[in-house]
Amino acid sequence: MRLAARLAASGRTHGRLISILAAVAVFVTLSLAPARSGAAGDTWPARLGAGGIGVARVSGNGQPFDGIATVGALFGESSGKLSSHFCTASVVDSPHGDLAITAAHCVTGTSRQMVFVPGYANGTEPYGVWQVTRVYTDAAWQSAQDPDDDVAFLQLSGAPGGAPVEAVTGAEHVATDADAAAGGLVRVIGYPDTADQPVSCVNWTKLFSPTQLEFDCGGYTDGTSGGPFLANVPASSGQGTVIGVIGGYEQGGDLPQVSYSVAFGAVVAALYLTAKAAS
Repeated sequence: MRLAARLAASGRTHGRLISILAAVAVFVTLSLAPARSGAAGDTWPARLGAGGIGVARVSGNGQPFDGIATVGALFGESSGKLSSHFCTASVVDSPHGDLAITAAHCVTGTSRQMVFVPGYANGTEPYGVWQVTRVYTDAAWQSAQDPDDDVAFLQLSGAPGGAPVEAVTGAEHVATDADAAAGGLVRVIGYPDTADQPVSCVNWTKLFSPTQLEFDCGGYTDGTSGGPFLANVPASSGQGTVIGVIGGYEQGGDLPQVSYSVAFGAVVAALYLTAKAAS
């Protein structure tokens, strides 16, 4: 996110877009249901507990931490070597255990191989390196890069021996009830591209527009695009429910203290179903 000036000069699109070998499917565009304010998750900080998943209070700035298994960084790969990380993604539930979610602008207009490194921190790859083999985006994004469709699902290759990524890292749930998303308490995780650790922050979302959520917390700079908005996160596992990803309006936001996400609704639900059926 927040790369407009630098990427315009370099001729690339936002989000540190490293190219990818992907077959991008075309999907039927559905209307995205408007979101309304709610109070889901208001008691969540009390449930985090000491020694839980990191930030257990509403805070004004994202804090570096050692990461969680389900959230990781996206890298470009060439001849088996990784380039700098450029966006964030997270593993989500699927029948074959091989899907991750990110922002569509992170994986658009690319042609080289891209990989996902879950739990990446301080140069380590604790859960391996997973190649992205396919990208799923909505038809409206493909035709016009509509900010209301800035979501993508990634199919990931299996590890040697056939184990899918979900069997190694666990997975987040995906919720597509846009009515419940605004006003909910979330933990947002993202990988600034100048850092070797992700940042984490807890705050309430608010409705920016009928189709976009806003999350206010400092420190979400370049590279955090695609980072999940996680609701209902238990301290025991850190695996919650994805209700958004950094993207959408201004490709996630032009300021590091204000981030945006598509309000998940019918479009994301249909895209998710397609990705699960094809993976």
